[in-house]
Amino acid sequence: MIINTSLIQATLAKLEGAYAPNTLKSYYADTIAFVDWCSEKNIKPFPLTSAIIRRYIETMTDTYSYASIRRRLSCLRRINKLLGHTDHTQTEEIYLTIRRLKRSKCLEQQQAVGINHALLVKMIDTQPDTLAGIRNKALLSLGYDFLARRSELVALRMTDLEFTKDGALKGMIRKSKTDQYGRGRLVFGSERSAKLLRGWFRKKPKGIEAFFCAINHGQCLDRPICDRNVNEIIKKSVVKVKRCERPSDLEVSGHSLRVGAAQDLLIKGYDIAAIMRAGGWSNAETVSRYLRFSQHNIWA
Repeated sequence: MIINTSLIQATLAKLEGAYAPNTLKSYYADTIAFVDWCSEKNIKPFPLTSAIIRRYIETMTDTYSYASIRRRLSCLRRINKLLGHTDHTQTEEIYLTIRRLKRSKCLEQQQAVGINHALLVKMIDTQPDTLAGIRNKALLSLGYDFLARRSELVALRMTDLEFTKDGALKGMIRKSKTDQYGRGRLVFGSERSAKLLRGWFRKKPKGIEAFFCAINHGQCLDRPICDRNVNEIIKKSVVKVKRCERPSDLEVSGHSLRVGAAQDLLIKGYDIAAIMRAGGWSNAETVSRYLRFSQHNIWA
């Protein structure tokens, strides 16, 4: 069987609807990388064999993290199965290879630096009074209050938000990374976010359903911003903050608002269950990793 991009795309098409689009993109990239490597070595990629996978893991050891290598292995096993082949990689040889890999690698994943409330306020204050600046103020504030992932922010629609009688707001995250079946998560925002959103909504055309729409040459476009835009807005906003201690743009990401809000909730005395509910986490271990570097001196 000749493995080419068309066959890989056709194979992955069987997974559409069952997995998130980003997962399928990752599967495609990982499979292409493996097929290209096999082509260079003049090796038949599928069906997978224990010897081939051992060599491939050893090749990746110096370049990729343990988590990335495990993800690629999982992907290749899935593709192998979809192609109708028996899995011959569940062997002692592969088990020992992974054990060696695990022992040789630092398993600590790089964590985005959290943006706490004090820094958030400064980032909001640096935004200009332009259309994009007004939008970005609301986005930063809401991202922090909702402990939202980038994908959750860009997916928000006008019908997902309600201003409350006490001057704040509440919203619904319809779907998320850990909620692929759309059970939803109720979230709440501050008076600050409510005020900034009202200002943004006065500027945004009513016919545009996307919460945070794209802007081009001072005009709102009828489409949402993308995940990458959220990342860029956060990085550029951090750089604008002057005369105070702050992380560099290389240390923050689209996850930093979420991490910082979780750390602030810990400092305020909320327990892990409340933080998990607020952020839509399903795994306490993940939250604990975010809270590990919280500036929380229990002896102060």
